[in-house]
Order: sequence, then C-alpha cells, then structure tokens
Amino acid sequence: MSFDVAQTGRPSRKELGRVLLERGVLTPDWAPTFAAVDRAAFLPDLMWPFDMDAGRGVAVDRADGPDAWYAAADSNIPIVTQWDDGEHSGPRPGRVSTSSSSMPSVVYTLLHTTAVDDGMNVLDVGTGTGETAGALTHRLGRGNVTTVEVDPAVSLRADERLRAAGLFPTVVRGDGAGGHVPAAPYDRVLATVAVREIPGAWIEQTRPGGLIIAPWGTHYSNADAVARLVVGTGEASGHFTRPVEFMKLRAQRLSLPGHGEYIPAEGMAGAHTSTTEITEAEFVTGRYTALPFALGLRVRDCAQAVADKRDGARPVWFYGLGDRSWACVMFRDGEAEARVWQSGPRRLWDEVAGAYRWWVGHERPEHTRFGLTVTAGGQRAWLDDPAHSWAL
Repeated sequence: MSFDVAQTGRPSRKELGRVLLERGVLTPDWAPTFAAVDRAAFLPDLMWPFDMDAGRGVAVDRADGPDAWYAAADSNIPIVTQWDDGEHSGPRPGRVSTSSSSMPSVVYTLLHTTAVDDGMNVLDVGTGTGETAGALTHRLGRGNVTTVEVDPAVSLRADERLRAAGLFPTVVRGDGAGGHVPAAPYDRVLATVAVREIPGAWIEQTRPGGLIIAPWGTHYSNADAVARLVVGTGEASGHFTRPVEFMKLRAQRLSLPGHGEYIPAEGMAGAHTSTTEITEAEFVTGRYTALPFALGLRVRDCAQAVADKRDGARPVWFYGLGDRSWACVMFRDGEAEARVWQSGPRRLWDEVAGAYRWWVGHERPEHTRFGLTVTAGGQRAWLDDPAHSWAL
C-alpha cells in the first residue's frame, strides 16, 4: 500500500487546518499532530462523504476523481468508509453506515477533551480508519496507545495504514466494550463510537482520577452527547460537553421490532385518542438540539421516530422497548392542536409530554447542564448536581 507523499502539502488541507485553528477546535498543542497525521492517508479509495445539503452519502472514488477525493478528505465533513458491517459492495450507499471517518472538527475536539499529557497511557475504542489512534500515537509516542476495533477487516486496514504512516499503536481486534486488560491501567479511555451504557471494564481499567471520554445517549434517538467522566473507586461521573452523533458500539445497537409489530392489523382504530397543545415547532427541534437528548434521559425504554412531512402533516411515533406500547402524535400545519393516539400498557405520549414540560420548567437546559454517574448499580443522569439524580 502506498500514498502520495507530495499531497501532504495540499492547499486544501492547509486551509482546513487554518479554519479549525480559527474556530478554536484545533488547539495549538494539537496543531503539530494535525500537520503530521494526514486524514487522507487513512481513507479508502472508495468512500462516501456526507453531503450536508442532500443529507446522504455520495460515492467518491480516488481512481475516477482524485481531485474530488482529496477535496472531500480535506473538508470538515464525516465520511462513511463501510456499510452494513462489510457485507455491502459497489459504489451505491448501503443500508446502514457501520464505519466512518469523523469530521475533523469533532476528532480534534475529542482529542482536546482528553487532556492528555506526556507519558499517559490511553485506550482508544473504535479504531475505524486509524486516524485517531495515529493522532494519539503521534502525541504520546509508541507504547502509550492501545486501539481496539471489533471488525477484523476494518482493524487490518487501519493497522496497515498506521504502519505505512510510521505510527505504531498497539492494535487489538476485539470488542471494545471489554477494553484491553494487558495494557491497563489507563489514564484515559477515548471512545469514537457511541455507547448506551458505559462498560464497567472501562472504569475497572482506568486509574482513579483518570478520564473516560465517550459519545453517550439513550435509545430514544440518535441525539448523543460527549460524556467526560472522572473515574473514582468503582464509579465514574461527570458532565456532558457537547452534542454529537456517532455510530453505535455494535454490542449496544438497538434492535427494534418493525412498525407492524406494534400497530395491529386494524390500525389505530382501537387506540386511546386525545389532543395536545404542544406544537411541531416546539417539539421537532432538529439535530444537535438539547430537547431530544433530554427526553431520552427522562423517558425510559422508549424510541422516537420523526417521519418526513407530507402534505402539511408530520407524524411522530413512539415505541416501547420493553413491551408493545406505542403512540403517535400528528402535527398538521395550521392546526392549533395535534391529535394523539396511544395504545399498550404505557401511555408513551403522556410520558413524553410530561418530560417536555419538565424540560421547559427547568429553563430548557442545554447538554452541558446534564451529567452522568456510573456505578456497579447502573447509570444515573442528573441536572446541574449529581446529588439530584435519577435512574436510567
């Protein structure tokens, strides 16, 4: 495997670095690493940069269009590098993206959040392309970084690219949820894959006073946030720092039954009906907003699905994860109230509406006011103060 060394001085890459520095996401202590560890060196020839306008991945092949390929590599966008756990082939996007290169702004924000220092020992969970492990290795040196990837093919390609770049972290193929005992204890655990539960192994393998940095969220939606947890004796606790969206740890993916498993053959006719004065503008707040994250913290065992708007109507569905409870609220343009259907042992919309009122009553808190505490007894969320927490 070879890379075009002459491309390391690309004007587009220099411009990306300048923009990241101006925005403050690439801090001066990480700037030498950005200069030395080229994202393009870790990307496959066929990849799917995310088109922000179209809202989907668009195939780019270096062999067919090297200029477009390098332009994508040097852009602050996420890039899908694998679909459907590797079962997908061909240039068309697959069904589910399962490995990617994160936006450079997100990568270097996470690296800054780790607050590493010389000589620290770091566990990198979710090797992916290998870029993050390479950046950590450049900063900390050989022997101080262990990176774990569950997908053998992804791990192999990352290992090859790391070696070609002259970077040699310890590359482990296995489930990142289990950490890697031989290299423990760690000063930092950095996950570049989202979790729904902080694995106990990460806490056990981290020194007291060390940090766990991980995208975390509930099954309610894809609205995750970065948890920055300080490890104590048998526990870890800390605030969330910023909203993100990451692919999920494979062992913690949601396997939700199909819509038809919830809705009976007769449709919604037998459901309990009501109305709500909560409007679409208040409730459907979009990506990276605090409301769906907060609702996930307050409503247990529930998944939300926001449908596309058609002919002025937008249904939002809610599915119980422990039973077949379901709810639907139908927002219609120009109508003051939305109609609600609910069925099953739980009244899911009533729970969601109650959580919404709680959020409003607490002055619509952003992600950074929330926190997470993890012990052997489970996970607890809190607002502002860990003393006032609730079970998840």
